[in-house]
Amino acid sequence: MDRLSHPRSRRITPVVAAAAAAALLVAGCSSSSGGKKADEADNNISAGKASTPRMTVAMITHAAPGDTFWDTVRKGAQAAAAKDNIKLVYSSDPNAGNQANLMQNAIDQKVDGIAVTLAKPDALKNVVAGAGQAGIPVVGFNSGVSDWKKLGMLEFFGQDETVAGEAFGKKLNEVGAKHTVCVVQEQGNIGLTQRCDGLKKTFSGKTDILYANGTDMPSVKSTITAKLKQDSSIDFVATLAAPIALTASQSLSESGSKAKLATFDLNKDLVKAVQDGKIQWAVDQQPYLQGYLSVDSLWLYKNNGNYSGGGAAAVLTGPAIVDKSNIDEVAAFAAKGTR
Repeated sequence: MDRLSHPRSRRITPVVAAAAAAALLVAGCSSSSGGKKADEADNNISAGKASTPRMTVAMITHAAPGDTFWDTVRKGAQAAAAKDNIKLVYSSDPNAGNQANLMQNAIDQKVDGIAVTLAKPDALKNVVAGAGQAGIPVVGFNSGVSDWKKLGMLEFFGQDETVAGEAFGKKLNEVGAKHTVCVVQEQGNIGLTQRCDGLKKTFSGKTDILYANGTDMPSVKSTITAKLKQDSSIDFVATLAAPIALTASQSLSESGSKAKLATFDLNKDLVKAVQDGKIQWAVDQQPYLQGYLSVDSLWLYKNNGNYSGGGAAAVLTGPAIVDKSNIDEVAAFAAKGTR
């Protein structure tokens, strides 16, 4: 049996990742060193640094150039890699075919594990299967919550995008919105499609879908501006990424629209916009946590046979609504680039 086919059939009881890591680090302690001596011994433990053999993990995303969301994902991945004695090899390409090529390169390099996003899962299914045939465990994160099990992956870390969209739609109802436009910055990205679909499912008003080229911010601004000038009945703009939201804020100003704005995802600039009332809320999926857990999970699997969710359920990192009522709680972390 190769590593991907599949831990769900094994009789191993899943262990919470943090507990497993701690257990490995303190395995040398015995019950005879309790009380004060145990506390002193714990203080001498190097802050979570693994002494396990060096391993290489490839992280491959569909990030577009300039999208700061992925900087946060990468910081989380780097933190886990530093703790776990992992060499992290990060690469990205918004083109699904190129992303598949990057993954094949990682397989050819015989890495110890792969963490990959599934924005366009059909384009990656063959190469994911190839990793399994090569005995390389693969975890999914961020995009692909509906497809990771079908592709035979070990685990998945992220939010259910449909559920996140439904939460957004309910929030629109709460604030009395009547006509919203959902701005999709990458056509064909399954996660973005699911967000708008979820919004439409629960929002009781009218929803328009507007496609924009997320790799060209001047084009994004002009596309949204034109839509708002064309239809003055739009009272809410929903964007699917923080940089798009910040650009949409400029469109609102230029068009003279009285519409309000909310978004999916956070960054430090967007936090200030929420604090200032320019953006009403953001749906946070905790990208730092996604990057951290996906890398750490591969270390846990290799060194202790652990897999989160029992190989059957995704580990959800969102959604959580961040608005003026709680934005100050995450602002300090966002300033460091970790939220």
